[in-house]
Amino acid sequence: MRLNPLRTTGRLALATMAVAAVVLSGISPASAAPESTAPLADTLVHKVTIDKVNRHLIAMQRFADRSGGSRAAYTNGYRDSLDYVAGKLRDAGFDVQTPEFTFDRRITDAESITAGATKLSTFPIIHTISTPVGGLTGTLVHVPVDANPGCDAADYAGLAMTGAIALIKRGGCTFTQKQAMAADAGALAAIVYNQLEGPPRGILAGGPTASRIPTGLVTMAEGAQLVALAGTTTTVDIRTHIQPTVSHNLIAQTKTGRADNVILAGAQLDSEDDVPGINDNATGSAALLEVALQLGSKPRISNAVRFAFWGAEWTQSGSRAYIDTLDFEAQLDIAMYLHFDMLGSLNAGHFVYDGDDSDRVAPGPRPFGCAQIEKTFQTFYTALGVPTEGTNYDANTDHPYFVALGIPTGGVYGGSFTYKTAAQAAKWGGTAGAAFDPNHQTPRDNLGNVNRAFLDRNADAIAYGLGTYATSTEDINGVPPRAQRALTRSLTKSAKAEVAAAS
Repeated sequence: MRLNPLRTTGRLALATMAVAAVVLSGISPASAAPESTAPLADTLVHKVTIDKVNRHLIAMQRFADRSGGSRAAYTNGYRDSLDYVAGKLRDAGFDVQTPEFTFDRRITDAESITAGATKLSTFPIIHTISTPVGGLTGTLVHVPVDANPGCDAADYAGLAMTGAIALIKRGGCTFTQKQAMAADAGALAAIVYNQLEGPPRGILAGGPTASRIPTGLVTMAEGAQLVALAGTTTTVDIRTHIQPTVSHNLIAQTKTGRADNVILAGAQLDSEDDVPGINDNATGSAALLEVALQLGSKPRISNAVRFAFWGAEWTQSGSRAYIDTLDFEAQLDIAMYLHFDMLGSLNAGHFVYDGDDSDRVAPGPRPFGCAQIEKTFQTFYTALGVPTEGTNYDANTDHPYFVALGIPTGGVYGGSFTYKTAAQAAKWGGTAGAAFDPNHQTPRDNLGNVNRAFLDRNADAIAYGLGTYATSTEDINGVPPRAQRALTRSLTKSAKAEVAAAS
């Protein structure tokens, strides 16, 4: 029987419309049996265990121990970590690349405060300008404490700040604002002391150009010592210099799945100077590595998964160097970037990057897709009965350049040197008024100070997220799962064959 070409063409149109309806609704015909998100995600969650993740942490601790207690990006501890991850992935069938990059390594030459007979060490805030050799000397002036100490010009009214060393309590505004206000009041240098227990660590938002005067950080206890010494002639000697240093990233990608719709998942592999960096961020790297091993190099997936283990994370040098190698078409191949950081903080919380800005913690616009990524991770934790909070896209980690390029970005995080509130302690347990990671960037960031219950859940969250998006990124960029694409091709081919037979 000769087919009516008009009727057959109509069938093609109807078939196309039917497939479009399937894709838009997320409902598939029973006969098509398209892949769902659940099987791969559930399988990975089941396979990724805390024992396997912890084994990688043990290795990282040993690399640090035999390298003087550090896995910083220029040390043998980091090179051993890189070789370990590369070896595991190669054994699993991945093609592994370790591209070289150069970063600005900050070397501290002086970090002292001398007030009378008392001498203390200070942490030179990241991006601060240096003092002259021998330091700067002036009277130590304590800025009165209120809700926002040292944040406004009025805080310095009536103080003899010209030529002085400003002593300011932390909190209420950024370090950048505090040191700028002190500079406007005439201070030669600033010392900021913690308002709660925890390591004195921080960065000037805005980079080196934001630094007005040399600025150091001290602990709460050291701050109390200095407050008692207000009025004493004090010398602050803070000096750093930059040394260009070579390091490497590690990149590995599945051999299956679409190479033009890649899920890029990353974690910092190195530590900070002079610390083992087990929570920050061997936990993120170990969990990501185990997910990669359980996924395998040739899984049945719709979208390829690319694993990145970054070096020099504090300056974002590794991730930025990688992005700089990608032209616009290569950037378009990346469907999203997922980042995993500090997953086993001792006093942890369950944070998800605030893609929809519902928590009002992240300034600036976020690319389309960030809100959907946040919801995916929230869905996982909600199913476990675990509450989450949004966290900002921290400028001190590997997010900024992906976000700036418009690449949907998200991930999970356990918290660092900021302090847990009473409400958060009621929600997650732990200690209110203490840092989420009281050992952050200290030698105590070791294998003995990892919250494995939180790490276990967070590793499962990585498995769930990658299993979900390796199957489909339809909610992010409209690319349907493989089975739906196969259905579209099959119906279209069949209808075209009918048209050809009828002509």
